[in-house]
Amino acid sequence: MATPLVDPPVGPDHMVRTELRASARRCAVLCLLTVAVAGANLILPLAIGHALDRLVAGADATRWVLACAALVGGMALLDGCEEVLTGTTNARTTARMRERLVRQVCGAGPRATARFTPGDLVARLIGNANQAGAAPATLAALLAALVGPLGAVVALGLIDPWLAAVFLGGAPVLALVLKAFTRASTDCVARYQHTQGEIAGLLTEAIGGARTIAAAHTHTKEEARVLRPLPELSRQGHRMWRVQGRSQAQALAVAPLLQLGVLAVAGHLLMNHRVSLGDVLAASRYAMLATGIGVLVGQLSTLVRARTAGRRLDEVLTEPVTAYGTSELPAGKGKVELRGVTARRGERTVLDGVDLVVPAGHTLAVVGRSGAGKSLLAALVGRLADPDEGTVLLDGVPLRELGHEELRRAVGYAFERPALLGATIEGTIGLGLPAPGQAGPKGSTRIRAAARAACADAFVRSLPEGYATPCTEAPLSGGEVQRLGLARAFARGGRLLVLDDALSSLDTVTEHRIAESLLRHTPESSRLIIAHRATTAARADLVAWLDGGRIRAMGAHAELWQLPAYRAVFGEAEEADEAGEPEWTGEA
Repeated sequence: MATPLVDPPVGPDHMVRTELRASARRCAVLCLLTVAVAGANLILPLAIGHALDRLVAGADATRWVLACAALVGGMALLDGCEEVLTGTTNARTTARMRERLVRQVCGAGPRATARFTPGDLVARLIGNANQAGAAPATLAALLAALVGPLGAVVALGLIDPWLAAVFLGGAPVLALVLKAFTRASTDCVARYQHTQGEIAGLLTEAIGGARTIAAAHTHTKEEARVLRPLPELSRQGHRMWRVQGRSQAQALAVAPLLQLGVLAVAGHLLMNHRVSLGDVLAASRYAMLATGIGVLVGQLSTLVRARTAGRRLDEVLTEPVTAYGTSELPAGKGKVELRGVTARRGERTVLDGVDLVVPAGHTLAVVGRSGAGKSLLAALVGRLADPDEGTVLLDGVPLRELGHEELRRAVGYAFERPALLGATIEGTIGLGLPAPGQAGPKGSTRIRAAARAACADAFVRSLPEGYATPCTEAPLSGGEVQRLGLARAFARGGRLLVLDDALSSLDTVTEHRIAESLLRHTPESSRLIIAHRATTAARADLVAWLDGGRIRAMGAHAELWQLPAYRAVFGEAEEADEAGEPEWTGEA
């Protein structure tokens, strides 16, 4: 039975809707500020009109002039508050989105990086989250921005109903312009952001393979590969500007006609003494506010980008996270059982009904041809991946029933290419342990013991700052990096230690020393080793020969060595190692 996964409830625009609810109070205050600015803008033409009427009539206009000055000062203050609140709201929303996205990716584990390239995930986390984070504040500003045009139409009606009627006669044209803009910009923004993610993914691949590119002298070819989507990015970028420019041009073509119509009617009413000169001035100002579609186009453009970016974040949220149980392990030495385990990758069945037992306290080496699924099997025994069918047990308890912390305490891993995630050498060895503290250049006792077991203590102490040396400043070979990964696994301890080709970059002398140390350092644990070398398999208590997705044979290395097909496995494995041929990446 497949291990249960937690499918997050992701509906249309889930991320944006969630953040709208989380930012509801701030958005409400932002709306009030924007409405207050819009209200002041609506009152200002009226105050200017009254001041003009009193000046024309020769009366004292001081009060109205002061009112105009107060309105202008108030609008400047409110604008400042609005800018600060918008910036802080965007920052907080973006931070929450990124935090949730990181939790989702970490919870999904290797499944997330199998679906999305690292570069694409970074583009979504950095660029798309920043754009989507503007959604709540932009929506609040857009809703408040409607107050200006709507209030201006009402003000025209209060001056004279005919002024409002003339404007409303052409309003549907402006509405059609906004609708067409939203529809066209949504498509080109989605294509633009998708292409950005594609370029980021290709660039990340090129950076990861920089040595291979340099050795093959394929700089020009790789540059062309990374930049291949650039013309499409340019096309969609130009398309966005054309859509926005066309909408602005259409609005600018309609708006002056409406303003002229309002002014013409206002002039006629003035000639018939139905409005004053100040009313005409106010009407001209209100006509400009009512046709202020440029502001709406800008807000809509930002909102469209935010919504499209939010949908790209939603795609990551659809990747299910692993559900953990609450059970604890009984006392034991790490007996592992695989019962009828089948695992697929895409349309391919990699492991097919595998039954396997790692006896408690023993060392089992798993061997097989390149691509046989050895690394996938290693991932299954520690639940870095889940089987599609069957059950994996540790000391009699199904892994799916174990709590997350209980499982991680029990199982330790060392990989072929370990990631040095700590800030210092001590931090990377102690990754996942309770805070090891600042033990200085000599390192803590536990970490130094693990480093000695992995034959890493000598070269670590030779570094400028010893165990306190920053990882980014430590010149390490491939073998030294592997030894740090082994030291990390030794430091964690646990009842099961999984070495996924973690000895491949070591010389034979160092490998022999670490293999001997492995037995001494973890006497109460079981060990599962993915082996590509005959010498590694020879040191194991048992060897499981994986072939065609099934266990072809199991026994001592010396017994299996009598079979020509078994001996051929190691010749092919060595060729695959030299070519750097990957199987399945167990690290996120």
